[in-house]
Amino acid sequence: MVEKEAVVGPEAGLHARPAANFVKKAKQFDSEIKVVKGGREANAKSTLKIMTLGAKKDDRILIRAEGEDAEAAVDALVELISAEE
Repeated sequence: MVEKEAVVGPEAGLHARPAANFVKKAKQFDSEIKVVKGGREANAKSTLKIMTLGAKKDDRILIRAEGEDAEAAVDALVELISAEE
């Protein structure tokens, strides 16, 4: 299992377009990927689940993946969500 902490960069947080982009990127990997915020966990491949976390700009989230491409998945998603929109 690979996990890294990230700080949400987009002004809108993980809502609407940033959440859709995040899920689109997550679906490129075979690993099972979860996002954890405040003790709540969501499937990174579900836009609705990601949005229910309510992650806002500058919030800290944990991205956790398990599978063959877990490290690449976590690195790509941390880079994506940390970038300013």
